[in-house]
Amino acid sequence: MSTVHQPDLKDRPARLTVGVVGAGRVGPALAASLQLAGHRPVAVSGVSDASRRRAETMLPDVPLVPPAEVLQRADLVLLTVPDDVLPGLVAGLAETGAVRPGQLLVHTSGRFGAKVLDPALRAGALPLALHPAMTFTGTPVDVQRLAGCSFGVTAPEELRLAAEALVIEMGGEPEWISEQNRPLYHAALALGANHLVTLVAQSMELLRTAGVAAPDRMLGPLLGAALDNALRSGDAALTGPVARGDAGTVAAHVTELRKHAPQTVAGYLAMARATADRALAHGLLKPELAEDLLGVLADGGHAGQAGEGTDGTNGSDGTTGTEGNDR
Repeated sequence: MSTVHQPDLKDRPARLTVGVVGAGRVGPALAASLQLAGHRPVAVSGVSDASRRRAETMLPDVPLVPPAEVLQRADLVLLTVPDDVLPGLVAGLAETGAVRPGQLLVHTSGRFGAKVLDPALRAGALPLALHPAMTFTGTPVDVQRLAGCSFGVTAPEELRLAAEALVIEMGGEPEWISEQNRPLYHAALALGANHLVTLVAQSMELLRTAGVAAPDRMLGPLLGAALDNALRSGDAALTGPVARGDAGTVAAHVTELRKHAPQTVAGYLAMARATADRALAHGLLKPELAEDLLGVLADGGHAGQAGEGTDGTNGSDGTTGTEGNDR
């Protein structure tokens, strides 16, 4: 079992009682992680049957109580609710007097910084925004996966050390995000992670339609290599027909997608155009090949002869694979 580096005792916050408002996938995992660091979960609230079952699994023997009672019992409260719910929840808790002076109030929204907690701050709470940049399953495996996870952290300067200590105790790595940059930070993560899931799911469905029995086994090595190369090399990792300027191949793709999965066409065209723009900007796509390709994309894939490349082959270099050359 892997061990998580803990901060020195002098840097660690005092052992705290922990409460969770919103027993979705994130809150129970963070509370369980804090429990491993010596803190004590004392209360959790959940609305749905699924959230209550999750709390019972991840935080056994921790009582399920209403949100206001969670705040009465806990020194550190995790507000792990959907983004759109958070402002109203904070305002309501502050208005009803549930917030206690000196109480650490932590939300895990990527979109919001610490200012969304201003109503609680005015009531004397200590506001922290700690967003784990990870996908959660709602199972105990999430606790182990927090090791090495980056957290987007926003907090008042005087709470910086406390925020960092809590993140480190959960096994994470704090990354400071300014208040004004929180929405952009969150958009970047959603673009890279959430949309990736959609792309992979669509790709697997198309492979099944094409007769591939185990699309996950086929995609796994390809996607793993593509992700690794992209993280290491950025745009230089671009390969495939768009980066090569294979207008005929791209037109053939769109023709097949319209036939078998028309709901994927808009996304394919948008991503192909973005890929072409980046390939051009970085000198990966030759301008003389880009004209036909951009014409196909602008025409929605109707231009060109489906299945034929610009030189009469299945690609401009006479190949058919996704990496017909080193680009």
